[in-house]
Amino acid sequence: TDYGTVFSSKQAWVVASHLRVEFGGQAGLAATGVRGRCQCHGHAAQCAAQARPPRCRCRHHTTGPGCESCRPSHQDWPWRPATPRHPHPCLPCSCNQHARRCRFNSELFRLSGGHSGGVCERCRHHTAGRHCHYCQPGFWRDPSQPITSPKACRACQCHPIGATGGMCNQTSGQCFCKLGVTGLTCNRCGPGYQQSHSPSMPCQRIPEVTTTLATTPIASRSDPQCQNYCNVSDTSVHMSLQRFCQQDYILRAQVLASEAAGSEWWRLALRVQAVYKQRARPVRRGGQEAWVPHADLACGCLRIRPGTDYLLLGATSAPDPTAPAHLVLDRRSLALPWRLRWSRPLRRLQQQELEGGCQGLRPPPPSQRPQ
Repeated sequence: TDYGTVFSSKQAWVVASHLRVEFGGQAGLAATGVRGRCQCHGHAAQCAAQARPPRCRCRHHTTGPGCESCRPSHQDWPWRPATPRHPHPCLPCSCNQHARRCRFNSELFRLSGGHSGGVCERCRHHTAGRHCHYCQPGFWRDPSQPITSPKACRACQCHPIGATGGMCNQTSGQCFCKLGVTGLTCNRCGPGYQQSHSPSMPCQRIPEVTTTLATTPIASRSDPQCQNYCNVSDTSVHMSLQRFCQQDYILRAQVLASEAAGSEWWRLALRVQAVYKQRARPVRRGGQEAWVPHADLACGCLRIRPGTDYLLLGATSAPDPTAPAHLVLDRRSLALPWRLRWSRPLRRLQQQELEGGCQGLRPPPPSQRPQ
């Protein structure tokens, strides 16, 4: 008799079709034989129907008693049964040899146009990311090693006193140094500085050239050179969505120290405590530098005292055209003493920006902005 049935065990099921049951025997002894074909969704040419549990001998990187799922390392495409025209194999995730398993994400697969939906899991060798393609915090990418190498990410070697923390630039390995400290690992004082006995400021300016914001002469706003120079209020701001979108960055930061950087600029050491907006230059919490034009301080456009928390709104540009971009506080910027009640409205505006609320409200490129 030919009929279809289901073989089962306590933990697995497999479907068999076109079964033949044979009854026979000798000397009064009955013998029964069962033959059939497993349902393997087209991903197997053979199966062990009499095994317990019955299993297909899966191909196309599938697994399971009936080849009903993809292997843990082959989840880049959704599982599909094979057809006579296409085997629909499971595809491996791109984990750069740093992970043995991944998971399928249908939303990523849709956003990629049906090209890839795998997300690597448990990245090894200090890597991170969907494809284990960048380094974890505290490590940096060694360019001498291929991304597939177990040694692709090297640990930051930041000096425990000279650096602001254990993080470094993930491309160059440059640690984030405290004011006056230099070197790849922040292990020595820069030009014009000498070692001190303070762990918070291990390098201090040589006394002959020491300057601070407190001693900076502030010109009167009645000075002809300062009239109509400061073009923003230094006491309050109405933070609308439009104004939020037009800023290059909005931060809550504490001013730690300051120093003169030539005759035209002041350099501030900041400890960033919250980042509400950033655009051209990535800004992270922790140690940062900001540049202030000397003239803007002299005219009182910005009033900044070390040791105070501020709400900082400003732009990203380079004091020296040949230098990398820095955070800049100038006469168009704001430095307002921080108020706790500002936190929630700023987070709400930040969420509106993430939802696309800034479309059409962004400022023109820096080259087209009025000076």
